[in-house]
Amino acid sequence: MSITNLGTIENFNNFIRSPNLSVVHFSAEWADQCKQVTEVLNELSKLPDVQSSGSKIGLCNAESLSEISLQYKVDSVPTVIFFRNGSQVDRVDGADAARISSKVKAHSLNKAVYVEVNSEKLEDRLKALINKHNVMVFMKGTRDTPKCGFSRTLIQILNGTGVQYDTFDILTDEEVRQGLKEYSDWPTYPQLYVKGELVGGLDIIKELQASGELDPTLNA
Repeated sequence: MSITNLGTIENFNNFIRSPNLSVVHFSAEWADQCKQVTEVLNELSKLPDVQSSGSKIGLCNAESLSEISLQYKVDSVPTVIFFRNGSQVDRVDGADAARISSKVKAHSLNKAVYVEVNSEKLEDRLKALINKHNVMVFMKGTRDTPKCGFSRTLIQILNGTGVQYDTFDILTDEEVRQGLKEYSDWPTYPQLYVKGELVGGLDIIKELQASGELDPTLNA
């Protein structure tokens, strides 16, 4: 089984409609890690269990098919997404060869329990993190060393309110970074939660600050 090059949106959509496992590697030519992941997938495609299951592997240029990348929230490469019947069932962000290999093997054998158990564990973990403090910020970096301008501005605003809060650096945990996007249906960071409920990102916080509603929201 060879890796299929998915050069158009039509090719991509047709490829993922299969009832068997369809593995798509979102890559870019300039990224060396993508070449490593392609090599891993090429070796996996030769495994008897993968071949006999009818699983197939495709290569998608994340920049050329930016519309598809946006649809599936691919904001970095390499990203490997697993599909059945046109629906995403799993994903691995980053060049984690061990996780990619284990997930390809498990999904090829259609171990649905494997997916459900891991999804439940992640959801429980996200709930625990969100409720770790009354006010939680999921951001790039920490309160002392923010690693993007949006996160830095949000921290400055919170510090100005005097409210007690905790932070989580999403750059240290790719599973949380991607999982929280799905869980909260909010695609960007930073994200602010109060008592386990999503308030929003920086734009929302600025609006609340301008209207005088930020302090009541934080102390609800």
